[in-house]
Amino acid sequence: MNDDAQILIARLLTHQTLRRDDKMVKRALSDEQFRIEVDKRLLESGLKLLDNVYADHVTIALHRNVEPKIFGAKDIWQNNNFGLTRDGVALLVVLWAQIILPKRERQETHVTVDDDQTDMFEKDAPIPRAEDTSIGISYTALLSDFGDKLGKKTRMDMNLGVLAKLGFIERRGDVILEGPLLDLMMDTDVLKERIINGALAEVFKRAPLAAAPRRAPADAEAANDPVAEAAAAPEEVPDTPN
Repeated sequence: MNDDAQILIARLLTHQTLRRDDKMVKRALSDEQFRIEVDKRLLESGLKLLDNVYADHVTIALHRNVEPKIFGAKDIWQNNNFGLTRDGVALLVVLWAQIILPKRERQETHVTVDDDQTDMFEKDAPIPRAEDTSIGISYTALLSDFGDKLGKKTRMDMNLGVLAKLGFIERRGDVILEGPLLDLMMDTDVLKERIINGALAEVFKRAPLAAAPRRAPADAEAANDPVAEAAAAPEEVPDTPN
């Protein structure tokens, strides 16, 4: 068991994320003793396993107890997550709100992208996978709605490139899709109320951005602080070797 825990942790450090349907990940999520061993060994290094039932991947992050010792005072390191600038963090929050919150609603009501009718037994079905419920948003519409507030096209394009490289999003033509980290690294319980009733309240009163299913690529284009100040920064993950 110890060797398996070592291998799983090494794989997570190397690849940053693993799918929930990976054999060893499934074991960590279902085998209590194995999970205890994995958590114990991660904690010894100041790390923790991050997973949630709404995401198709798992990852590792710094444990909250060691964050101040690594990054310093909270007001200093909070705005330096992944090296993102304030407009980059603001863009990340907007993308999370536009992609993840609607996806969560579809998952909780057991509705997939392809559903066109109600299943009378849908409540007994397992939560649909992210890839079956996650819908991308149009880059063109994102630029039109938020470009002026998020640094215009040049800054937005640069920050989208950084977010894609970090694994928060994927780009397919004009469509921006959920990446493996987007639903893992943001604290939904903290952010949801702040976003819906606060920073992005006006956005949610309007019609949603033009969207496309995750599995259907289309075409693409696209960083300042009102959103960032109103929303908490995402959790930090440790540097991982390539």
